[in-house]
Amino acid sequence: MLVSVVRVQGSVPREPGAWMAVFAADTVGTIGGGRLEWEAEQEARALLAQPRATRRERRVPLGPSLGQCCGGVVQLALERVGPEDVAALTRRWDPAQRPLALFGGGHVGRALVQALAPLPFRVRWIDSRDGAFPEALPPGVTTEHSDPVHRAVPELAAGSLVLVMSFSHVEDLDIVAACLDRLRRHDDLPFIGLIGSRTKWGTFRHRLLARGYAEADLARITCPIGLPGLPGKAPAVIAASVAAQLLMLP
Repeated sequence: MLVSVVRVQGSVPREPGAWMAVFAADTVGTIGGGRLEWEAEQEARALLAQPRATRRERRVPLGPSLGQCCGGVVQLALERVGPEDVAALTRRWDPAQRPLALFGGGHVGRALVQALAPLPFRVRWIDSRDGAFPEALPPGVTTEHSDPVHRAVPELAAGSLVLVMSFSHVEDLDIVAACLDRLRRHDDLPFIGLIGSRTKWGTFRHRLLARGYAEADLARITCPIGLPGLPGKAPAVIAASVAAQLLMLP
């Protein structure tokens, strides 16, 4: 099956790197909607219909010609691809996926994996329990059994965002401590978030200080996680709040 891939190479004000795949009768992904996306979809299908054409680029002002008042310019790249191109596309675009380590396969962890599925994260999902993960996983998610669970921390990819929400406060504390140890050695985990209340963090703080960590170390931990002010404690609500927080990280 042939597919046209439409990618925004640079844009103002739209986000660079947006893409969509256009099939004969369907699309996956988005470059922002509106008239721009509609015209790009038509052009991508026209590319599919031309056997010798494989790629084209187009500069599009976001102004009156599109019936829009956004302003700015986008540079679209359209490319016809087939099954033989999947590996090359993965290598080309995978760096845009930010590595994220999620410790905990409970209800919130499962909701968060689903919330992150369409977002630019490459999720490494870790738990110490057998059978913690569902059989069906979204693309971009890998699972890992680690017992004890905190032993996975030294093996995380540099630059990983870390979320800690295991089934056990004991495990949570050990994971956080392992992350602090890694920060002391490499300082390569830009975000460490711990699920829980301020009371939980107060208890963890005292225990971590007793283990010899300094206040400057503890300032690197975010707890509670998620955007403040959102009502509700349902897993899906927490997941949406945390996903939004992650998207706001620099």
